[in-house]
Parts: sequence; structure tokens; C-alpha cells
Amino acid sequence: MAIFRVISYSTISVGSGGRITIPQDMRDDLGIDDGDSLTVRLEGAEGGERQITVWKSNGEGDD
Repeated sequence: MAIFRVISYSTISVGSGGRITIPQDMRDDLGIDDGDSLTVRLEGAEGGERQITVWKSNGEGDD
């Protein structure tokens, strides 16, 4: 299992219908292009904190 480290951090606004915009520098770093598929996971801690993790799918049946 990989251990990930924070590379960048940003505050974003939630728009209409729950839409979020990933900042351009992050899209560039991830190589995200129009039409790419992203996977999102909701994570929770015992104290009630919640976070989402988003990653670029590689098209090979990511979980």
C-alpha cells in the first residue's frame, strides 16, 4: 500500500448542484483532461470528521 504525502492544498467553493472546480495547477499535475474519469471516496474518522479523496482512474478497473 502506498503512503501519500500532501503536495498541494487549496480551498475551493461548492457550486450549483454540488459542483466543485479542481484548480488548474492540480489538474495539470494529475494530467486530467476533459472527459477523464475520476474516482471519489468518502472517508470518516471516529470523531465524526469527514473528508473526500479523489483520484484519477487509470481505466483498468480501479476500486
